Amino acid sequence: MRRARPGAMARGTTERALTSVEAGADFDEESFDEEPQNNRTPEREVSKLWHITLSVSGAAAPLKEVRRALEQLAHDHPFLLTSRYADDHAEIRYWEEARDLHDAAAVALRLWGEHRQTAQLPPWEIVGLEVIDRETYHQRIAEGYGPPPAAPVGVHPY
Repeated sequence: MRRARPGAMARGTTERALTSVEAGADFDEESFDEEPQNNRTPEREVSKLWHITLSVSGAAAPLKEVRRALEQLAHDHPFLLTSRYADDHAEIRYWEEARDLHDAAAVALRLWGEHRQTAQLPPWEIVGLEVIDRETYHQRIAEGYGPPPAAPVGVHPY
């Protein structure tokens, strides 16, 4: 007898049921027969620090306006460590506290768009995102590769 996977379509249906799966969950043959435990009380999630590097680029803008916008972003987002910029691209580095990489990445991907109007950021697009945990960041620094430590803190030209 063939077993159906969670979320698989039942015969004769056109819609697929969605099933939640916790990050890092183990799967085995028996788990395909179990019902989801949606009524479980979740354990308290532990936050971690994630090092974010967000790269943006677009049409050239006056350097003074780019610098002023990034300084305003740093004021609005106090955890911003450093920004490097040119007239057509910038890199923003900071620490984000989040439950997991997915949450940290989601917050990072919203940063530029959510502050575009209030900080008067250039209409650039996100072209790169790196999210690494604190341990990996420090390991890279100790081994002499990866981004240099974010010092001096602030907004600087390339």
